[in-house]
Amino acid sequence: MSNPWLLPHWPGLPDNIGVLSTTRRGGVSPAPYDDGHGGGGLNLGTHVGDLSAQVAANRALLRAALPADPLWLSQVHGTAVLNVAEADPRQVPEADACIATAPGKVCVIMTADCLPVLFADRQGKTVGAAHAGWRGLVSGVLENTVAAMRAAGAGELTVWLGPAIGPDQFEVGPEVRQAFLGEAGDAAGAQRVEAAFRAIAGKPGKYLADIYALARARLQGAGVTDVHGGEFCTASSAARFYSYRRDGVTGRQASLIWLK
Repeated sequence: MSNPWLLPHWPGLPDNIGVLSTTRRGGVSPAPYDDGHGGGGLNLGTHVGDLSAQVAANRALLRAALPADPLWLSQVHGTAVLNVAEADPRQVPEADACIATAPGKVCVIMTADCLPVLFADRQGKTVGAAHAGWRGLVSGVLENTVAAMRAAGAGELTVWLGPAIGPDQFEVGPEVRQAFLGEAGDAAGAQRVEAAFRAIAGKPGKYLADIYALARARLQGAGVTDVHGGEFCTASSAARFYSYRRDGVTGRQASLIWLK
């Protein structure tokens, strides 16, 4: 079997930073958490109905590629950011973003359509990860992560957008578009938001949203313009990724970053 990891194409990432994103492949979980090819799936979520022993086995397979156990979070579509070094490893903290400033501390975000966003400063001193569904995006989870990293001494930031639901699959109602417009800040921000929504013919009030474009707009508003990734679609790539919107009951993949 080919390497199950997705290794980000991230130009300019400092050499002392490790990063990877998992797919649904390379694990032990059966359907509906399987690999999409009749084999075991690498489901990493403990909250989706998979057997705990299978999730533990999958996490052990991932752990073999990491310098330490990652700090798994209880993600609630919020905006809380924590420092991995300050967290109790015996607990599962409630947060949707984390940062690390010391080597060997692994940041991790789980997703199955929401957008995982990985951050690094160009000096290789600070990294971060954020879980950005549309609620987290509009509420400021990316801005909070940027602020936490800067408070920890980060300089110029570079960002990678991991696998999320693509712009041809993410159907939303008018309230989502209006929520982003309400937080756009200025005319330029509103223009960027408008460009991220396409009206769906024959479905009045329904739009296709580009979560990657919305993330780039929010990052630009926070002064971060060196942004990579954003070429995936979890919902239309059943052979590679889990997708909650596509399958309902499904697993979770992870995106991880750490200082070596």
